[in-house]
Amino acid sequence: MKNKVTIMLPGFSDVQEFNAEVSMCKYDVDLISGRYVVDAKSIMGIYSLDLKKPIELEAHTDDPSEFFAKINRFIVE
Repeated sequence: MKNKVTIMLPGFSDVQEFNAEVSMCKYDVDLISGRYVVDAKSIMGIYSLDLKKPIELEAHTDDPSEFFAKINRFIVE
């Protein structure tokens, strides 16, 4: 199973909801924007990214399907 998806976090409430979901993960989740990689559990890290552009998310687990289902509303194709 692939462990990377592209997400968008266009608004303040989206960032808060996303951060609440990712904070419950027992594994690491990174957000990648250009050459920057930040911990998705860090709300300050998220705000350091350009949120007007799509962000690549990488979940460091063998089966991220349950997590991806929880954040489905942020995933873009």
